[in-house]
Amino acid sequence: MAKKPAAKKASARAIPPRYSSYRPGDNDRRSEPEPEAPIELKPAGWRKIILRTFVILLAATIIFSVVIAAWDARNITSASRKMFGSGSLLELINPRPVKTDSYGRVNVLLVGYSIDDPGHPGSTLTDSIILLSMDGTKHSGFMLSIPRDLYVKIHGFGYGKINEAYKDGGMPLLARIVSQDFDTPIGYYALIDYAAVRQTVDALGGITVDIHSNDPRGLYDPNISKADGGPLKLSNGKHVIDGQTALNLTRARGDPCGCGLYAYGFGQSDFDRTQHQRQVFTAIKDKLNWKLILNPLKNGRILQAASDNIRTDIKADEIRTIFSTFNDIPSSKLESLSLRDLNGINYLASTHYSGDTLTPAAGLGDYSGIIAALNRMKQ
Repeated sequence: MAKKPAAKKASARAIPPRYSSYRPGDNDRRSEPEPEAPIELKPAGWRKIILRTFVILLAATIIFSVVIAAWDARNITSASRKMFGSGSLLELINPRPVKTDSYGRVNVLLVGYSIDDPGHPGSTLTDSIILLSMDGTKHSGFMLSIPRDLYVKIHGFGYGKINEAYKDGGMPLLARIVSQDFDTPIGYYALIDYAAVRQTVDALGGITVDIHSNDPRGLYDPNISKADGGPLKLSNGKHVIDGQTALNLTRARGDPCGCGLYAYGFGQSDFDRTQHQRQVFTAIKDKLNWKLILNPLKNGRILQAASDNIRTDIKADEIRTIFSTFNDIPSSKLESLSLRDLNGINYLASTHYSGDTLTPAAGLGDYSGIIAALNRMKQ
């Protein structure tokens, strides 16, 4: 019977079983797992990620824009209904041609009064009268302050100070007087409660004014009460002022207060006041650039200030054109004018027809010199 072949002896150098015990010093090493190869994204994968990211960002932008637009639309329609009698967005975004004079200029009479403060002396008188004349083609214009003490013929009431005309016949009568005496057809008017100044400036976060008083100390008027944030005191130079201070600046003229304190910096009294009114108006214009305002809350406050305190005969489908014309005029090309110093000439004379009054230097009712000076500026 054949013998079975003998089994081969195990090699002394055989690799230990996988789960055998391991002792330091053994010649054999544990096998380490090889690192996995990185997953490579195909070009098409990257494009999908970029596309999805873009879509998400675009959707977020659209949603944000829609929310702002909806909020602003609500604010705009509400304000439009109060100011223009119509809240139609179609009228606001589809403007119609506006009224212009023979020079192609848009003329707006801006009138301020203190109906917000019935206790204020002369609260029904129009102590701020500014003729705003704009050239939409040349992107230029001027603001002319008409003195409240100008002695004029008030149709149907005889002669009186021009600031009494509104009380006698409302804005149509006042606009008629300015149109005829200054030979400048008034296309529109805006009757502005002084509270609009305070609320608008606060909504804008303040405005910057540069005080240039003939007094080295600047401006001081003790007549402004503490309840109104007074007295008014501003040094010469630039200041960022809030709404109440801006309002006080448009009212102050340095009258004696009978309190033992004396004002300074108001050497021209009411002419200083009207100059400060134009200055505040320009400062608001500089800050009020709606192309840059993306905050619907701020927009809402500004629109509320306007709708609560401004009455105008401008129609809803005219306001966009008028505002765009105004907004497109650089402040450097919006001239600030006074009849006391119009191109270096004083066109006014002090008279005493009814207390302290003013008339054209050429004589009562003679506006020929003033008209000629303004017409040269319109060309």
